[in-house]
Amino acid sequence: MVKILFYDTKEYDKKLFERYNKDYEFEIKYLESKLNNETAPLANGYDAVCIFVNDRAEKETLDILKECGVKLIVLRCAGYNNVDIKNLPEGMSVVRVPRYSPYAVAEHAVALLLSVDRKIYKSYQRTKKYNFTLNGLLGFDIHGKTIGVIGTGKIGKVFINIMKGFGTEVLAYDVYPDEKAAQKMGFKYTTLDELYEKSDIISLHCPLTDENTNMINKDSIKKMKKGVVIINTSRGKLINSDDLIDALGKGKIGGLGLDVFDEEEDFFLNDMSNSYYRNTELSVLLTMPNVVITSHQAFFTKEALDKIGKVSMDNIKEFFETGNCENFVK
Repeated sequence: MVKILFYDTKEYDKKLFERYNKDYEFEIKYLESKLNNETAPLANGYDAVCIFVNDRAEKETLDILKECGVKLIVLRCAGYNNVDIKNLPEGMSVVRVPRYSPYAVAEHAVALLLSVDRKIYKSYQRTKKYNFTLNGLLGFDIHGKTIGVIGTGKIGKVFINIMKGFGTEVLAYDVYPDEKAAQKMGFKYTTLDELYEKSDIISLHCPLTDENTNMINKDSIKKMKKGVVIINTSRGKLINSDDLIDALGKGKIGGLGLDVFDEEEDFFLNDMSNSYYRNTELSVLLTMPNVVITSHQAFFTKEALDKIGKVSMDNIKEFFETGNCENFVK
């Protein structure tokens, strides 16, 4: 029987995988602890570990897992920047869920944009107190604006399709442009510099790589329009937080919607309300009136969770039965 150790398990994870495991009958143990070099020895005797976005599988951790006998790292997410693939030990493989629901993430990006633009949260808090004034709630029409989309994979394309429905012009950048899709959907590929210069709204939909870490920084922000709105539902380290806060304070960035943060591991997906532990940059952002932050919940829909559960279990079954898997991280 295949033995699997789950790290960073939430209650909804356990319910989801227990339901699916009725068909697979793996031996599963669930831990609340995140994977790192201190918790990796707990995997001794397990065939696989299952991890999420804030677990850290760096070289030291991977070596410990190898010594423990772990043969497979199962990512219950699409991104794999938290796994040091270059230093993956011989005989160990990594699988992921590449397409759980592009609609979930793209729709959440739109929700963040509308919340920032139309001051939804501020209005909600005000009306709860029976204050029905409109002072400070002025927004702008999205119709007619230029949207810059960085990353045109499945999520990026869904977001573009929604934005086209708003009546916008879409400029896009991708390392691997899909010109057929651009022609069919009516958007235009351009350089990053032109996208920064012409976009009223910029939304990030790309994986994190060594090349694009901190791509939104003081230099790229200088090229943007005054009052630009930035949305990030991808990875926090795409944006330099210090430069972001500086630009928000000066009014260069007019609005910000984040579902990720560059130092989110200790905070997002956890209840920190009774803790004195705080992150300075995150605390500053949370005080700003033109910033909306959610806790890495863009993926969190019923459809997406079902896909994550089913594909993750299929990945494990396929690997241990055949030694192969279509969802290997190369």
